[in-house]
Amino acid sequence: MSVELNVNGRVHALDVDPETPLLWVLREDIGLTGTKYGCGVAQCGACTVHADGETLRSCTAPVSWISNRKITTIEGLSSKAAKAVQKAWVELDVVQCGYCQSGQIMSAAALLEKNPKPTDRDIDLAMSGNICRCATYQRIRAAIHAASRQLTA
Repeated sequence: MSVELNVNGRVHALDVDPETPLLWVLREDIGLTGTKYGCGVAQCGACTVHADGETLRSCTAPVSWISNRKITTIEGLSSKAAKAVQKAWVELDVVQCGYCQSGQIMSAAALLEKNPKPTDRDIDLAMSGNICRCATYQRIRAAIHAASRQLTA
C-alpha cells in the first residue's frame, strides 16, 4: 500500500504496510538512522520524533496513524530551541554512550518550544519517558536549563 509521509519537510511516497512502525520506515525506507530502536514498546524514548511538534514514540506508531502529520527527526531538528539544546548538550558534555541522546534531544527541544523557562519538575515530567542507561540525568537537566537561559536571554 502506498503511504505518503512528510518527514523533515520532504514528502516521501512509500510502498509499505500501513501497520509498519514509523521507526522502521524512517530507518529502513527513508534512510534516517538518527532515530534509534531501544525497546520496541514505547518505554525508553530512544525512538522519539516530533509529529506536528509533539513528541511521538516512533517504535509503536504505525505509519497509517501519522501519514497526515509533519514528522521531524533528529536530522531535521532546526528550531531556535533545538539549536540551543544541541549547543548546551555539547557545552555541558551530556553524552556518555550517546545511544539515547537523539530521543533525549527531541524531548528537550519539544519541552522548550512549549515552555522556554521550565522548572526542574517541568523537565523531569517532560523527560520521564526517556531512559538513559548511563544515568546522565543531572547533566541532561543542567543542559536544558542552560538552553533555556540561551532562549530567554
